[in-house]
Amino acid sequence: MTHNPDSGADRRVRVVIVDDHAIFRSGLKADLDARMDVVGEAGTVEQALAVIAEARPEVVLLDVHLPGGLGGGGREVIAGSAALLGSTSFLALSVSDAAEDVVSVIRAGARGYVTKTISGPEISDAVIRVADGDAVFSPRLAGFVLDAFGTAPADIADDELDKLSARELEVMRLIARGYSYKEVAKELFISIKTVETHVSAVLRKLQLSNRHELTKWAAERRLL
Repeated sequence: MTHNPDSGADRRVRVVIVDDHAIFRSGLKADLDARMDVVGEAGTVEQALAVIAEARPEVVLLDVHLPGGLGGGGREVIAGSAALLGSTSFLALSVSDAAEDVVSVIRAGARGYVTKTISGPEISDAVIRVADGDAVFSPRLAGFVLDAFGTAPADIADDELDKLSARELEVMRLIARGYSYKEVAKELFISIKTVETHVSAVLRKLQLSNRHELTKWAAERRLL
């Protein structure tokens, strides 16, 4: 899926915030920009399942370690909302950057995982990207997912790599690892606009649609 052209200022993504700390939910709600429409909040597994079923949000911002239920936390919320997967996407939000937490919630069906050190503008962009079908990870966390899901070796076809310039390959690796355009620009000392141009070129040359496909493509070829 390519970036949704309606993701500008008039875009309103329906969001549910699930976290057991009310003060954090309030702060997060305040940090989300005008593209977000928070349609519900919850502090336990049971509350989350009820609110998600009623509100039918596009994106759920989900704390991984959530009280209630059968002890499954965020994973239990995703499992209990399985009938909505496809219309509702889950973005895990946690203080933990432990590999087991990241992998377990992605296995359950979350579309991404970011840590609570993320800024307001970054979490807003992450919500839009998840709503548009991308997989979103805080930098370095994508490596845990690649280790867990991208273990099958594959031969690298020379003609595929030959399509990419050296700079495009650098950009591709960082994007596939979960870096934002801004983070890639800072890492490579180039402008955000240049990053966007390179990403568009990479997706076109490799005949891929989004970052999720790009991450899978790179993992299969052990390019990360």
